[in-house]
Amino acid sequence: MTDFKIVVCMKVVPKPEEIRVDPETRRLERSQVRSEFNPPDMNALEMALRLKDLYNARVIILSMGPAFFEPYLRIGLAMGADEAFLLSDRRFAGADTLATTYTLAKGIEKLGHPDLIICGEESSDGATGQVPPGLAEWLGIPQITLVTDIEMDLEQRVVRGRREVRGGHEMLEVPTPAVISVKTASNEPRFMDYEIKDKAFKQTKIGVWSCEDIEADEGYIGVPGSPTIVTGFEQATIRERKREFLPGARDEVVRRLLESIQDYL
Repeated sequence: MTDFKIVVCMKVVPKPEEIRVDPETRRLERSQVRSEFNPPDMNALEMALRLKDLYNARVIILSMGPAFFEPYLRIGLAMGADEAFLLSDRRFAGADTLATTYTLAKGIEKLGHPDLIICGEESSDGATGQVPPGLAEWLGIPQITLVTDIEMDLEQRVVRGRREVRGGHEMLEVPTPAVISVKTASNEPRFMDYEIKDKAFKQTKIGVWSCEDIEADEGYIGVPGSPTIVTGFEQATIRERKREFLPGARDEVVRRLLESIQDYL
């Protein structure tokens, strides 16, 4: 079904071990740190690509950020996505989740009425989990959050999401279009397809859109559109862990171990 369209919202984030915060701006430092696709977003992309395999859906990646995000979007194209678009404008900088979801929603509207918008449950750098629900609110469509799998009924135009709960799972059904957030590690993202990798990295054009391109209101983007204020933060100190190797027979090791932890019991 070629008119089945899926938009996957993906973010490029600093690798967790390299996250640093600028003490003056109180924003993440992105220069001179290694980056990667947000891991939950990779699960979202894999879910979309599985739907593409089943229904011949068209998968479009949408991201917001600086120009250096572009090579990462090509990884998604090499995995099997059909198109990728980057919302990149200095005026988008400093956005909180409210401004971010507004900007992404305007980009989605420009892409034309997709059947599904799929996101990872949260980003590894912010971890708010607010983007998928925020998108649903801006777009005025239903949502299913924290799913581990989904199934489509194209005739009835509904999507069903499986969500793990204590002691089992529940199935939720909403009409499309809808926003889906995917639980982290709910699937195994595929590798790049080497038959299309060369085209993805050398030939496919990535659309780059500015504030004007998506017809966004400047009062709702970037810093002006962000009511959230970071009043303080603390950088966690890295402490060296002490370790001791206990050689010897089992009974002797157990005795020495008990002696070592006696003061903590």
